[in-house]
Amino acid sequence: MTTQAARAAMSALALADEQTRKQALWAMADWLCHPDQMQAILAANAEDMAAARGHISDVMLDRLALTPERIGAMARGILEVASLPDPVGAVLIYESRPNVTSDAAALAIKSGNVCVLRCGREAWRSAHAIVEALRRGLKENGLPEAAVSLIEDTTHASANALMTAVGFVDLL
Repeated sequence: MTTQAARAAMSALALADEQTRKQALWAMADWLCHPDQMQAILAANAEDMAAARGHISDVMLDRLALTPERIGAMARGILEVASLPDPVGAVLIYESRPNVTSDAAALAIKSGNVCVLRCGREAWRSAHAIVEALRRGLKENGLPEAAVSLIEDTTHASANALMTAVGFVDLL
């Protein structure tokens, strides 16, 4: 997905009522734990782990690793966000651990915003599989899948370009 697709999804999310966003969050949590999606997420994470071994520390490998239990915790985190009162406005910094992918997306949807994520190369496959599951929950509730997008370019240049995109990203 591109930033243009996310921009196009912004109005649908901003105009969606609280109940629609809440139902989308519930569906996003359900899809994370759907057996087919969980298998895809775990397979993608296994590829990320294999590619990262020998290039990052054991501590970072542990942070990258996903298990069914960790995916279940991600889903519970989305459900916790769904139960929060609607936020007035927040700026969030995305840390590219796999579980933070669903956290950032859930907070964006809850607040009626789109979420454009850019992660490091170590977690890209896991984040991509997670985003695919989350998009199913959005689609199932009539919201644009592009409301949760993942930048495919994991270079530092893409991070700089995203952060300085005029009129798209608010920087404090």
